[in-house]
Amino acid sequence: MARLNRFKAVIAAAIPVTLMAAMPWQAASAGVFNPETFTLSNGMQVVVIPNHRAPVVTHMVWYKVGAADKPKGKSGIAHMFEHLMFKATRRLKSGEFSKIVARNGGRDNAFTSQDYTAYHQTVAVDRLEIVMRLEADRMRGLILDKKEIETERQVVLEERRSRTGNSPGARLAEQFNAAFFLNHPYQKPIIGWEHEIKAITQKDLKAFYNKWYLPNNAILVVAGDITAKELRPLAIKYYSLIPSGKVPERARPSEPPHEAARRVELRDARVRQPSWRRRYLAPSLGSGKRSQVYPLQVLAQIFGGGATSRLYRALVIDRQIAISAGAYYDGDAMGPTGFTIFASPRPGTSMDALETAVEEEIAKLTSTSVSAEDVARAKRSMRASAVYARDSARGGARALGAALASGQTIEDVESWPERIGAVTREQINRAARSVLVTKSSVTGLLLSGKKRRGN
Repeated sequence: MARLNRFKAVIAAAIPVTLMAAMPWQAASAGVFNPETFTLSNGMQVVVIPNHRAPVVTHMVWYKVGAADKPKGKSGIAHMFEHLMFKATRRLKSGEFSKIVARNGGRDNAFTSQDYTAYHQTVAVDRLEIVMRLEADRMRGLILDKKEIETERQVVLEERRSRTGNSPGARLAEQFNAAFFLNHPYQKPIIGWEHEIKAITQKDLKAFYNKWYLPNNAILVVAGDITAKELRPLAIKYYSLIPSGKVPERARPSEPPHEAARRVELRDARVRQPSWRRRYLAPSLGSGKRSQVYPLQVLAQIFGGGATSRLYRALVIDRQIAISAGAYYDGDAMGPTGFTIFASPRPGTSMDALETAVEEEIAKLTSTSVSAEDVARAKRSMRASAVYARDSARGGARALGAALASGQTIEDVESWPERIGAVTREQINRAARSVLVTKSSVTGLLLSGKKRRGN
């Protein structure tokens, strides 16, 4: 799960800049995706990522609302609403949206995170206008029927039972996350707590829709065989006529300092491979010391980013006490985030022995400086990932959409390789010593066997 091996790191950002809205703006040629952007009269931002390798486009609409923007006691409402967006509108019957996309040879889906919700279709470029018409229709034309709501509620509850209730690892992750955040809404699961899913009403859903699903709270990202000049008339035709509205501030409770280490343990007879993890409270681009974000990304690559990382070499190759080990850090959140270290023991190794070994490696990391060779190797690998990311039109759409929906800018994404290249050993060492503090951590253990009494 070394997230820095994916291109998600590209959406990390640090210095906001003002984008030109009236005319398409071309990012610097040295950028990652070289997108074009313009803004419609109703405030909806449009981003185009030309990629002419195939006559295909990915069309995505991102809303700046996620699970963390829920009303009090309504966890899961953003995810449940994502499901409902595929129901009836003033023009379409329930379920007809996906059927039309499929009949035109396309694929569609959606996803919800803590900070945003996105809807996407991939179709041949000559079918783009069809999906734009469909997506624009449900932006303000959704019908929230009580019967449909109850049907979809049961779908969501079954999804929760199958993906979380029946998975020991997912159950631990949920409890681990709830223990990690003391006050921030990230502590609530994206899918929601079961009792709160059951309590969401039609009135709640209508209020959520009217509050957040507005063109000036959305970003249209189209990547593939098209240019901004070609897309602009279609964007104006289907999206610019949708009235804008007053978008509320995304007010969220802040996270207090963490003053005591916590432990979460889950035992289940179905566990075949025990695992250990520890997460330290860390800043992100939207919260805390932004200057530490890029050094922490490089640190995660050095310490736990794959088979050449320090932790993997120490535990898996040299000492042979683990079958896997690594670290990841995701700094693109609007709120606080974590630096996570994980490992799974080799058969015959106790969890106590594994934890001791991991802590020894963490102590070495914070007491000595990372080497210049390790820093150079990590930077080469990370900056190469930006080059490879250009091969995927869909990857660019996801990276830019997620960044913009989280409060970042196009320039933040495009300048990521240069910002990683500017990170110094001193910055990495300072970030490691600042963040890898035991009192600001939660340790989680997934164990095989019967529950202990009282657990």
